[in-house]
Amino acid sequence: MFKKIGIYLEMIKIEHTLFALPFAFMGALLGSVSVNGELPSWAQIGWILMALFGARSAAFGLNRIIDRVIDKKNPRTANRAIPAGLLKTIEVIVFTVVSFILLFWAAFELSPLAVKLLPVAVFMLVIYSYTKRFTWLCHVVLGLTTSLAPLGGWVAVTNSVDLNAWIFYLTLSFWTAGFDIIYAIQDLDFDKKEGLHSIPVRFGLYNSLRIARIFHVITAIGFVLLFFLTELSWWYFVGMFIASAILFYEHFILSPKDMSKLQTAFFTMNSSLSIVVFAFTMIDLVVQYA
Repeated sequence: MFKKIGIYLEMIKIEHTLFALPFAFMGALLGSVSVNGELPSWAQIGWILMALFGARSAAFGLNRIIDRVIDKKNPRTANRAIPAGLLKTIEVIVFTVVSFILLFWAAFELSPLAVKLLPVAVFMLVIYSYTKRFTWLCHVVLGLTTSLAPLGGWVAVTNSVDLNAWIFYLTLSFWTAGFDIIYAIQDLDFDKKEGLHSIPVRFGLYNSLRIARIFHVITAIGFVLLFFLTELSWWYFVGMFIASAILFYEHFILSPKDMSKLQTAFFTMNSSLSIVVFAFTMIDLVVQYA
């Protein structure tokens, strides 16, 4: 049983929760303080956690089902659960359905607007896995999809979406799209061979790194805008400065001639960034409103 659980956790890349979870909670904190003038309740945090787990699990389950043939051909992904025979397709389908149920349940417990936005979330979760079959903008679609989690945290506690929420959403969308471009470089040759679409395939290695840098400059600008437009103070400013340094270092260690530190740039730098920004935001708001 524990082995099976481990296979499911590997399938949904549980370690990648470090990207999404901190920002989902940051959305809840920032939204609640900005709109309600108080911190979110522990019950709200619990339901947000369930919603995020359900959404991420459903997204990965769908991706593994939809991409199972492609994954089997790609040496990098051939050991994933379905192509490696560790899980049957029907098992992943059941897992995905249960994950959607968790998402729906949590949304109904959180806010009416969260429920109304469920069809949008489901559509984005489904369509993303198909985008690399027809557009190099697949990274942007991923960014817009995964950043629904932070936006969802905001909506969950405020039942509203304002300008600051949209800035927060787009900031994280460009952040995700930027590091996904870097991640996709690993599959550049395979994607070309299979006729799949991505920014590395369309624009090449050098230009892809430039586009990723531009996206992350937009991310840094978005963090600055949040500082000036919300109740955040100098604690957040320190975290924002560290995050900008992390983004700079992420691109500093990569070059078209040396991609040996790609995994460090993709996982270590970006998981560190999300934790840092959330931690300093939480300290900032707890100090002000606790």
